[in-house]
Amino acid sequence: MKNKLTQLQQGDVLLKRVENINIQDGKKAKRDPRGIVLAEGEVTGHYHGIECDESEAELIQIGEKMLLSVKSPVTIKHQEHGPVTVQPGIWEIGRVREEDHLSEMVRPVAD
Repeated sequence: MKNKLTQLQQGDVLLKRVENINIQDGKKAKRDPRGIVLAEGEVTGHYHGIECDESEAELIQIGEKMLLSVKSPVTIKHQEHGPVTVQPGIWEIGRVREEDHLSEMVRPVAD
């Protein structure tokens, strides 16, 4: 049996595969003209995005969670990072965080 990846990362965007979640309880996120935008750069205007149609992938919000429902393999692209292919499944979208142990602060990584 082939091992399934459970995490993917591109820059500061982190995707974690989730199981046993009912996406029917969620709300489809409005599509951006650029496709599915997972995260936008704070300064440069660059973004982590997927150019696809709804038959390939959808962005769904359930409470505070943003989920990517992938029906066929899609590719996340970013202007400064290599492409990352996402296989079918449900993926929770998060941001990489860094922890400063001296100041005891946790903050999102800025891309």
